[in-house]
Amino acid sequence: MANIRPFCMPKWGIEMTEGTIAEWMVKEGEAFNKGQVLCLIETAKITNEVEAEYDAVLKRLLTPASDEAHPVGALLAVFADADTTDAEVDEFIAGFKPAETSVAAKSGGGSAPAPAPAAAAPAPAAPARTPTKIVTNRAISPEALKLAEAEGVDIEPIEGSGRNGRITYQDVVQALRPERALSYKGSAQLVEDSPEAFASPLARRIAAQHGIALAGIKGTGARGRISKADVMALVKPTTAAAPVFGAPFELVANQPQVQPFDKVRKVVARRLTEAKQTIPHFYLRVSASVDALMDLRKTANLVLGTKASINDYLVKAVALALVRHPDVNVQVHGDSVHSFPHADVAIAVASPKGLVTPIVRQADRMHIAQIAATTRALIDKAQAGRLGYEDMDGGTFSVSNLGMFGIEQFDAIINPPQGAILAVGGVNRVAVEAANGDIAFENRIQLTMSVDHRAIDGAAGAKFLQTLKGLLEAPEGLFA
Repeated sequence: MANIRPFCMPKWGIEMTEGTIAEWMVKEGEAFNKGQVLCLIETAKITNEVEAEYDAVLKRLLTPASDEAHPVGALLAVFADADTTDAEVDEFIAGFKPAETSVAAKSGGGSAPAPAPAAAAPAPAAPARTPTKIVTNRAISPEALKLAEAEGVDIEPIEGSGRNGRITYQDVVQALRPERALSYKGSAQLVEDSPEAFASPLARRIAAQHGIALAGIKGTGARGRISKADVMALVKPTTAAAPVFGAPFELVANQPQVQPFDKVRKVVARRLTEAKQTIPHFYLRVSASVDALMDLRKTANLVLGTKASINDYLVKAVALALVRHPDVNVQVHGDSVHSFPHADVAIAVASPKGLVTPIVRQADRMHIAQIAATTRALIDKAQAGRLGYEDMDGGTFSVSNLGMFGIEQFDAIINPPQGAILAVGGVNRVAVEAANGDIAFENRIQLTMSVDHRAIDGAAGAKFLQTLKGLLEAPEGLFA
Protein backbone atom coordinates (compact mmCIF):
# COMPACT_ATOMS: atom_id res chain seq x y z
CA MET A 1 0.00 0.00 0.00
CA ALA A 2 1.14 3.56 -0.67
CA ASN A 3 2.59 5.69 2.10
CA ILE A 4 -0.70 6.86 3.68
CA ARG A 5 -0.88 8.48 7.11
CA PRO A 6 -3.87 9.70 9.13
CA PHE A 7 -4.20 13.13 10.67
CA CYS A 8 -6.22 12.81 13.87
CA MET A 9 -7.40 15.22 16.51
CA PRO A 10 -4.34 15.56 18.77
CA LYS A 11 -4.38 15.47 22.53
CA TRP A 12 -2.75 18.44 24.26
CA GLY A 13 -2.82 17.97 27.97
CA ILE A 14 -4.40 15.33 30.14
CA GLU A 15 -7.73 17.19 30.39
CA MET A 16 -8.33 17.64 26.66
CA THR A 17 -11.12 15.47 25.31
CA GLU A 18 -12.16 17.31 22.15
CA GLY A 19 -11.16 20.08 19.79
CA THR A 20 -12.50 22.20 16.94
CA ILE A 21 -10.95 22.86 13.53
CA ALA A 22 -10.94 26.67 13.37
CA GLU A 23 -9.19 27.03 10.01
CA TRP A 24 -7.40 24.95 7.38
CA MET A 25 -4.28 26.52 5.85
CA VAL A 26 -3.94 23.75 3.24
CA LYS A 27 -6.59 22.78 0.73
CA GLU A 28 -7.52 19.25 -0.30
CA GLY A 29 -5.16 18.00 -2.99
CA GLU A 30 -2.52 20.57 -2.08
CA ALA A 31 1.06 19.58 -1.23
CA PHE A 32 2.74 20.87 1.90
CA ASN A 33 6.26 20.88 3.31
CA LYS A 34 7.71 20.02 6.69
CA GLY A 35 7.24 22.92 9.11
CA GLN A 36 4.33 24.46 7.18
CA VAL A 37 1.25 25.39 9.24
CA LEU A 38 -1.57 22.99 8.34
CA CYS A 39 -4.48 24.21 10.43
CA LEU A 40 -5.65 25.94 13.60
CA ILE A 41 -7.23 23.78 16.29
CA GLU A 42 -9.20 25.31 19.14
CA THR A 43 -9.74 23.63 22.49
CA ALA A 44 -11.68 24.89 25.47
CA LYS A 45 -8.83 27.15 26.46
CA ILE A 46 -6.27 27.55 23.66
CA THR A 47 -5.81 27.82 19.91
CA ASN A 48 -2.79 26.06 18.43
CA GLU A 49 -1.14 26.20 15.03
CA VAL A 50 -0.37 22.65 13.89
CA GLU A 51 2.77 22.29 11.79
CA ALA A 52 3.61 19.45 9.40
CA GLU A 53 6.31 17.03 10.45
CA TYR A 54 7.06 15.80 6.92
CA ASP A 55 6.40 16.56 3.23
CA ALA A 56 3.15 15.13 1.84
CA VAL A 57 -0.14 15.91 0.10
CA LEU A 58 -3.51 16.48 1.79
CA LYS A 59 -5.31 13.76 -0.17
CA ARG A 60 -8.62 13.82 1.69
CA LEU A 61 -10.08 16.48 4.00
CA LEU A 62 -12.74 14.81 6.15
CA THR A 63 -13.46 17.57 8.67
CA PRO A 64 -13.83 21.13 7.36
CA ALA A 65 -13.49 24.16 9.61
CA SER A 66 -16.56 24.63 11.79
CA ASP A 67 -17.76 25.12 15.37
CA GLU A 68 -18.39 21.41 15.74
CA ALA A 69 -16.17 19.73 18.33
CA HIS A 70 -14.46 16.42 17.50
CA PRO A 71 -13.14 13.93 20.06
CA VAL A 72 -9.43 13.30 20.52
CA GLY A 73 -8.30 10.64 18.05
CA ALA A 74 -10.99 11.42 15.46
CA LEU A 75 -9.80 11.20 11.85
CA LEU A 76 -9.65 14.72 10.44
CA ALA A 77 -7.74 14.23 7.19
CA VAL A 78 -5.56 11.81 5.26
CA PHE A 79 -2.01 12.61 4.15
CA ALA A 80 -0.20 10.59 1.48
CA ASP A 81 2.28 10.69 -1.38
CA ALA A 82 1.28 12.50 -4.57
CA ASP A 83 0.89 9.27 -6.57
CA THR A 84 -1.55 7.69 -4.10
CA THR A 85 -4.89 6.87 -5.78
CA ASP A 86 -8.35 7.76 -4.46
CA ALA A 87 -9.17 4.05 -4.23
CA GLU A 88 -6.22 3.51 -1.90
CA VAL A 89 -7.34 6.45 0.25
CA ASP A 90 -10.91 5.09 0.39
CA GLU A 91 -9.61 1.68 1.44
CA PHE A 92 -7.45 3.27 4.16
CA ILE A 93 -10.37 5.31 5.55
CA ALA A 94 -12.65 2.29 5.57
CA GLY A 95 -10.18 0.30 7.63
CA PHE A 96 -9.12 3.09 9.96
CA LYS A 97 -9.76 2.60 13.68
CA PRO A 98 -9.27 5.71 15.82
CA ALA A 99 -7.26 5.40 18.98
CA GLU A 100 -8.62 6.58 22.30
CA THR A 101 -5.89 9.18 22.70
CA SER A 102 -3.41 9.87 19.95
CA VAL A 103 -1.21 12.58 18.70
CA ALA A 104 -1.22 11.99 14.99
CA ALA A 105 2.29 13.16 14.30
CA LYS A 106 3.86 10.95 16.95
CA SER A 107 1.97 7.81 16.03
CA GLY A 108 3.49 7.71 12.59
CA GLY A 109 0.99 9.88 10.74
CA GLY A 110 -0.65 13.22 10.93
CA SER A 111 0.78 16.55 11.71
CA ALA A 112 3.75 17.32 13.83
CA PRO A 113 3.00 17.72 17.50
CA ALA A 114 2.34 21.28 18.36
CA PRO A 115 4.34 22.91 21.11
CA ALA A 116 3.04 22.48 24.60
CA PRO A 117 0.10 24.86 24.93
CA ALA A 118 0.59 27.89 27.06
CA ALA A 119 -1.74 28.22 29.98
CA ALA A 120 -4.71 30.45 29.37
CA ALA A 121 -4.35 33.90 30.82
CA PRO A 122 -5.48 33.81 34.43
CA ALA A 123 -8.45 35.83 35.43
CA PRO A 124 -7.66 38.66 37.81
CA ALA A 125 -7.95 37.87 41.47
CA ALA A 126 -11.41 38.60 42.76
CA PRO A 127 -13.35 37.83 45.90
CA ALA A 128 -15.13 34.53 45.87
CA ARG A 129 -18.59 34.81 44.43
CA THR A 130 -21.61 32.66 43.86
CA PRO A 131 -21.94 31.66 40.18
CA THR A 132 -24.61 33.71 38.41
CA LYS A 133 -26.90 31.90 36.06
CA ILE A 134 -26.76 33.54 32.64
CA VAL A 135 -29.71 33.36 30.29
CA THR A 136 -28.94 34.59 26.79
CA ASN A 137 -29.74 33.99 23.17
CA ARG A 138 -26.12 34.63 22.20
CA ALA A 139 -24.09 31.75 20.74
CA ILE A 140 -21.48 30.83 23.34
CA SER A 141 -19.30 27.77 23.97
CA PRO A 142 -20.07 25.72 27.11
CA GLU A 143 -16.67 26.45 28.67
CA ALA A 144 -17.02 30.15 27.97
CA LEU A 145 -20.47 30.16 29.57
CA LYS A 146 -19.14 28.40 32.69
CA LEU A 147 -16.35 30.98 33.05
CA ALA A 148 -18.72 33.91 32.52
CA GLU A 149 -21.13 32.59 35.14
CA ALA A 150 -18.32 31.90 37.62
CA GLU A 151 -16.82 35.36 37.21
CA GLY A 152 -20.05 37.30 36.78
CA VAL A 153 -19.11 38.59 33.33
CA ASP A 154 -21.74 40.39 31.28
CA ILE A 155 -21.53 38.68 27.92
CA GLU A 156 -23.78 41.07 25.99
CA PRO A 157 -21.00 43.59 25.16
CA ILE A 158 -18.60 40.83 24.14
CA GLU A 159 -17.98 40.52 20.40
CA GLY A 160 -17.66 36.81 19.69
CA SER A 161 -14.59 35.77 17.70
CA GLY A 162 -15.88 32.29 16.92
CA ARG A 163 -17.65 31.20 13.79
CA ASN A 164 -20.82 33.23 13.18
CA GLY A 165 -19.98 35.44 16.16
CA ARG A 166 -19.90 32.63 18.70
CA ILE A 167 -18.39 33.69 22.05
CA THR A 168 -15.34 31.52 22.86
CA TYR A 169 -13.52 30.87 26.12
CA GLN A 170 -10.79 33.26 24.98
CA ASP A 171 -13.35 36.02 24.41
CA VAL A 172 -14.45 35.79 28.05
CA VAL A 173 -10.85 35.74 29.25
CA GLN A 174 -10.17 38.88 27.20
CA ALA A 175 -13.20 40.56 28.80
CA LEU A 176 -11.68 39.90 32.23
CA ARG A 177 -8.44 41.62 31.33
CA PRO A 178 -7.59 45.29 31.97
CA GLU A 179 -8.11 47.63 29.06
CA ARG A 180 -4.41 47.58 28.08
CA ALA A 181 -1.76 45.00 28.86
CA LEU A 182 1.87 44.54 28.12
CA SER A 183 2.56 42.05 25.37
CA TYR A 184 5.04 39.17 25.23
CA LYS A 185 8.77 39.55 25.60
CA GLY A 186 10.64 39.30 22.36
CA SER A 187 14.06 40.18 21.04
CA ALA A 188 12.79 43.75 20.88
CA GLN A 189 11.59 45.86 23.81
CA LEU A 190 8.16 45.31 25.37
CA VAL A 191 5.34 46.88 23.39
CA GLU A 192 1.77 47.59 24.30
CA ASP A 193 -0.59 45.16 22.64
CA SER A 194 -4.28 45.25 22.14
CA PRO A 195 -6.02 42.61 24.24
CA GLU A 196 -8.93 42.74 21.82
CA ALA A 197 -6.74 41.83 18.86
CA PHE A 198 -7.63 38.42 17.45
CA ALA A 199 -4.27 37.02 16.36
CA SER A 200 -2.54 33.67 16.14
CA PRO A 201 0.13 32.91 18.77
CA LEU A 202 2.85 33.02 16.10
CA ALA A 203 1.64 36.40 14.86
CA ARG A 204 1.75 37.72 18.44
CA ARG A 205 5.33 36.48 18.93
CA ILE A 206 6.54 38.06 15.70
CA ALA A 207 4.79 41.32 16.52
CA ALA A 208 6.45 41.43 19.93
CA GLN A 209 9.88 40.71 18.47
CA HIS A 210 9.59 43.57 15.96
CA GLY A 211 7.81 46.07 18.21
CA ILE A 212 4.57 46.05 16.20
CA ALA A 213 1.24 46.80 17.93
CA LEU A 214 -1.56 44.50 16.84
CA ALA A 215 -4.23 47.16 17.39
CA GLY A 216 -5.57 48.39 14.09
CA ILE A 217 -4.19 45.52 11.99
CA LYS A 218 -6.84 44.05 9.74
CA GLY A 219 -6.49 40.29 9.80
CA THR A 220 -6.79 38.29 6.58
CA GLY A 221 -7.33 34.96 8.31
CA ALA A 222 -10.56 33.22 9.14
CA ARG A 223 -13.04 35.53 10.93
CA GLY A 224 -10.54 38.40 10.65
CA ARG A 225 -7.80 36.59 12.57
CA ILE A 226 -4.39 38.31 12.34
CA SER A 227 -1.94 35.84 10.80
CA LYS A 228 1.82 35.65 10.50
CA ALA A 229 1.62 37.06 6.96
CA ASP A 230 -0.30 40.14 8.20
CA VAL A 231 2.42 40.95 10.73
CA MET A 232 5.31 40.14 8.39
CA ALA A 233 3.91 42.63 5.89
CA LEU A 234 4.57 45.37 8.46
CA VAL A 235 8.10 44.27 9.34
CA LYS A 236 10.58 46.80 8.01
CA PRO A 237 13.40 45.21 6.01
CA THR A 238 16.82 45.72 7.51
CA THR A 239 19.22 47.99 5.69
CA ALA A 240 22.35 46.67 7.35
CA ALA A 241 24.93 45.16 5.04
CA ALA A 242 24.73 41.42 4.81
CA PRO A 243 27.58 39.62 6.62
CA VAL A 244 30.32 38.04 4.57
CA PHE A 245 29.13 34.53 5.32
CA GLY A 246 25.70 35.45 3.97
CA ALA A 247 27.03 36.51 0.56
CA PRO A 248 25.92 34.36 -2.40
CA PHE A 249 28.30 31.51 -3.10
CA GLU A 250 29.86 31.60 -6.54
CA LEU A 251 31.79 28.80 -8.18
CA VAL A 252 35.23 29.63 -9.55
CA ALA A 253 37.35 27.81 -12.07
CA ASN A 254 38.88 24.65 -10.61
CA GLN A 255 41.32 23.69 -13.33
CA PRO A 256 43.92 21.03 -12.49
CA GLN A 257 47.62 21.65 -12.79
CA VAL A 258 48.94 18.69 -14.77
CA GLN A 259 52.33 17.45 -13.62
CA PRO A 260 53.52 14.29 -15.38
CA PHE A 261 55.47 11.71 -13.36
CA ASP A 262 59.22 12.16 -13.54
CA LYS A 263 61.46 9.14 -13.98
CA VAL A 264 61.88 8.50 -10.24
CA ARG A 265 58.16 8.70 -9.48
CA LYS A 266 57.35 6.45 -12.43
CA VAL A 267 59.68 3.80 -11.09
CA VAL A 268 58.33 4.16 -7.54
CA ALA A 269 54.73 3.99 -8.75
CA ARG A 270 55.39 0.91 -10.85
CA ARG A 271 57.26 -0.93 -8.12
CA LEU A 272 54.69 -0.15 -5.39
CA THR A 273 51.80 -1.13 -7.64
CA GLU A 274 53.46 -4.44 -8.47
CA ALA A 275 54.27 -4.98 -4.78
CA LYS A 276 50.70 -4.41 -3.61
CA GLN A 277 49.23 -6.54 -6.38
CA THR A 278 51.65 -9.46 -6.33
CA ILE A 279 52.95 -9.70 -2.74
CA PRO A 280 50.63 -11.31 -0.15
CA HIS A 281 50.99 -8.75 2.65
CA PHE A 282 50.11 -9.50 6.25
CA TYR A 283 50.63 -7.21 9.21
CA LEU A 284 52.04 -7.58 12.71
CA ARG A 285 51.64 -4.81 15.28
CA VAL A 286 53.35 -4.14 18.59
CA SER A 287 54.04 -1.18 20.87
CA ALA A 288 57.17 -0.59 22.92
CA SER A 289 58.10 1.67 25.82
CA VAL A 290 60.86 4.11 24.83
CA ASP A 291 61.44 5.95 28.12
CA ALA A 292 64.75 4.19 28.71
CA LEU A 293 65.79 4.72 25.08
CA MET A 294 65.06 8.45 25.23
CA ASP A 295 67.07 8.82 28.44
CA LEU A 296 70.00 6.81 27.03
CA ARG A 297 69.94 8.84 23.81
CA LYS A 298 70.39 12.11 25.69
CA THR A 299 73.37 10.74 27.60
CA ALA A 300 74.96 8.99 24.61
CA ASN A 301 74.70 12.06 22.40
CA LEU A 302 76.55 14.09 25.02
CA VAL A 303 79.24 11.45 25.55
CA LEU A 304 79.72 10.61 21.86
CA GLY A 305 79.28 14.18 20.64
CA THR A 306 76.65 13.11 18.07
CA LYS A 307 73.11 14.10 17.25
CA ALA A 308 71.66 10.63 16.74
CA SER A 309 67.87 10.66 16.38
CA ILE A 310 65.35 8.14 17.66
CA ASN A 311 65.16 6.86 14.09
CA ASP A 312 68.92 6.18 14.11
CA TYR A 313 68.48 4.05 17.22
CA LEU A 314 65.57 2.28 15.53
CA VAL A 315 67.78 1.47 12.53
CA LYS A 316 70.44 0.05 14.86
CA ALA A 317 67.85 -2.01 16.79
CA VAL A 318 66.30 -3.32 13.55
CA ALA A 319 69.74 -4.30 12.21
CA LEU A 320 70.64 -6.25 15.35
CA ALA A 321 67.23 -7.99 15.38
CA LEU A 322 67.62 -8.95 11.70
CA VAL A 323 70.99 -10.59 12.33
CA ARG A 324 69.44 -12.60 15.17
CA HIS A 325 66.52 -13.61 12.91
CA PRO A 326 68.01 -14.27 9.48
CA ASP A 327 64.71 -15.74 8.25
CA VAL A 328 63.40 -12.13 8.22
CA ASN A 329 66.58 -10.59 6.74
CA VAL A 330 65.68 -11.78 3.24
CA GLN A 331 64.94 -10.88 -0.34
CA VAL A 332 62.47 -12.71 -2.59
CA HIS A 333 63.54 -13.43 -6.18
CA GLY A 334 60.99 -15.42 -8.17
CA ASP A 335 60.68 -18.83 -6.52
CA SER A 336 63.71 -18.43 -4.28
CA VAL A 337 64.50 -16.68 -1.00
CA HIS A 338 67.90 -15.03 -0.49
CA SER A 339 69.07 -14.75 3.14
CA PHE A 340 71.91 -12.40 4.15
CA PRO A 341 74.39 -12.44 7.05
CA HIS A 342 74.35 -8.65 7.50
CA ALA A 343 71.53 -6.13 7.60
CA ASP A 344 71.29 -3.53 4.83
CA VAL A 345 68.52 -1.30 6.20
CA ALA A 346 66.73 1.05 3.77
CA ILE A 347 65.18 4.22 5.19
CA ALA A 348 62.19 5.87 3.49
CA VAL A 349 62.90 9.54 2.67
CA ALA A 350 60.53 12.10 1.13
CA SER A 351 62.55 13.95 -1.51
CA PRO A 352 61.61 16.59 -4.10
CA LYS A 353 61.49 13.76 -6.65
CA GLY A 354 59.23 11.57 -4.52
CA LEU A 355 59.70 8.71 -2.09
CA VAL A 356 63.21 7.23 -2.14
CA THR A 357 64.80 4.52 0.01
CA PRO A 358 68.56 4.96 0.41
CA ILE A 359 70.33 2.14 2.26
CA VAL A 360 72.44 2.07 5.41
CA ARG A 361 74.63 -0.90 4.51
CA GLN A 362 75.68 -3.39 7.18
CA ALA A 363 74.02 -1.30 9.88
CA ASP A 364 74.47 -4.20 12.32
CA ARG A 365 78.26 -3.61 12.22
CA MET A 366 78.05 0.16 12.76
CA HIS A 367 77.94 1.92 16.13
CA ILE A 368 75.27 4.56 16.66
CA ALA A 369 77.47 7.54 15.76
CA GLN A 370 78.31 5.97 12.38
CA ILE A 371 74.65 5.24 11.66
CA ALA A 372 73.73 8.83 12.52
CA ALA A 373 76.40 10.22 10.16
CA THR A 374 75.42 7.82 7.35
CA THR A 375 71.69 8.54 7.53
CA ARG A 376 72.33 12.30 7.67
CA ALA A 377 74.48 12.09 4.53
CA LEU A 378 71.89 9.98 2.70
CA ILE A 379 69.05 12.35 3.63
CA ASP A 380 71.06 15.36 2.45
CA LYS A 381 71.81 13.67 -0.88
CA ALA A 382 68.11 12.76 -1.27
CA GLN A 383 67.02 16.35 -0.60
CA ALA A 384 69.54 17.59 -3.16
CA GLY A 385 68.47 14.96 -5.70
CA ARG A 386 71.99 13.44 -5.86
CA LEU A 387 71.31 9.86 -4.80
CA GLY A 388 73.01 7.36 -7.06
CA TYR A 389 72.05 3.83 -8.06
CA GLU A 390 74.50 2.41 -5.54
CA ASP A 391 72.73 4.31 -2.74
CA MET A 392 69.38 2.55 -3.36
CA ASP A 393 70.18 -0.81 -4.95
CA GLY A 394 69.32 -3.85 -2.84
CA GLY A 395 68.52 -3.63 0.85
CA THR A 396 67.29 -6.47 3.05
CA PHE A 397 64.69 -4.55 5.11
CA SER A 398 63.08 -1.08 5.17
CA VAL A 399 62.11 1.36 7.90
CA SER A 400 59.44 4.02 7.18
CA ASN A 401 59.00 6.55 10.00
CA LEU A 402 56.13 9.07 9.96
CA GLY A 403 56.15 9.74 13.69
CA MET A 404 57.64 13.20 13.24
CA PHE A 405 54.41 14.17 11.41
CA GLY A 406 52.18 13.17 14.32
CA ILE A 407 51.08 9.88 12.74
CA GLU A 408 50.35 7.31 15.44
CA GLN A 409 50.15 4.17 13.29
CA PHE A 410 50.07 3.17 9.62
CA ASP A 411 50.69 0.25 7.26
CA ALA A 412 53.55 0.47 4.75
CA ILE A 413 53.91 -1.29 1.39
CA ILE A 414 56.80 -3.75 1.05
CA ASN A 415 59.70 -2.54 -1.10
CA PRO A 416 60.56 -5.51 -3.36
CA PRO A 417 62.60 -7.63 -3.47
CA GLN A 418 62.78 -7.17 0.34
CA GLY A 419 60.67 -9.45 2.49
CA ALA A 420 59.34 -6.91 5.03
CA ILE A 421 59.06 -3.24 6.01
CA LEU A 422 58.58 -1.61 9.43
CA ALA A 423 56.14 1.35 9.78
CA VAL A 424 57.00 3.55 12.78
CA GLY A 425 54.50 5.88 14.42
CA GLY A 426 55.08 8.79 16.78
CA VAL A 427 55.95 8.62 20.48
CA ASN A 428 52.86 9.06 22.65
CA ARG A 429 52.55 9.48 26.38
CA VAL A 430 50.05 6.95 27.70
CA ALA A 431 48.70 5.81 31.07
CA VAL A 432 49.75 2.32 32.23
CA GLU A 433 49.42 0.27 35.39
CA ALA A 434 52.51 0.44 37.57
CA ALA A 435 53.95 -2.55 39.46
CA ASN A 436 52.28 -1.43 42.69
CA GLY A 437 48.89 -1.15 41.00
CA ASP A 438 48.95 2.65 40.68
CA ILE A 439 48.52 4.55 37.44
CA ALA A 440 51.75 5.73 35.80
CA PHE A 441 52.62 7.38 32.50
CA GLU A 442 55.18 6.29 29.95
CA ASN A 443 56.26 7.06 26.38
CA ARG A 444 55.29 4.37 23.89
CA ILE A 445 55.83 3.92 20.18
CA GLN A 446 53.63 1.97 17.73
CA LEU A 447 55.33 -0.42 15.28
CA THR A 448 53.62 -2.19 12.36
CA MET A 449 55.55 -4.70 10.22
CA SER A 450 54.27 -5.56 6.73
CA VAL A 451 55.44 -9.06 5.83
CA ASP A 452 55.68 -11.01 2.55
CA HIS A 453 53.92 -14.24 3.47
CA ARG A 454 55.61 -16.12 0.64
CA ALA A 455 58.97 -15.92 2.41
CA ILE A 456 58.28 -15.10 6.07
CA ASP A 457 55.87 -16.94 8.33
CA GLY A 458 53.83 -15.24 11.04
CA ALA A 459 55.77 -16.88 13.87
CA ALA A 460 59.10 -15.75 12.41
CA GLY A 461 57.86 -12.17 12.10
CA ALA A 462 56.46 -12.25 15.65
CA LYS A 463 59.79 -13.44 17.11
CA PHE A 464 61.62 -10.69 15.23
CA LEU A 465 59.29 -8.03 16.67
CA GLN A 466 59.69 -9.52 20.14
CA THR A 467 63.48 -9.14 19.88
CA LEU A 468 63.13 -5.62 18.47
CA LYS A 469 60.84 -4.59 21.32
CA GLY A 470 63.31 -5.97 23.86
CA LEU A 471 66.17 -3.96 22.35
CA LEU A 472 64.12 -0.74 22.43
CA GLU A 473 62.97 -1.23 26.02
CA ALA A 474 66.45 -2.26 27.22
CA PRO A 475 68.60 -0.08 24.91
CA GLU A 476 71.91 -0.95 26.63
CA GLY A 477 71.95 -3.94 24.27
CA LEU A 478 72.38 -1.59 21.32
CA PHE A 479 75.95 -0.92 22.48
CA ALA A 480 76.88 -4.55 23.11
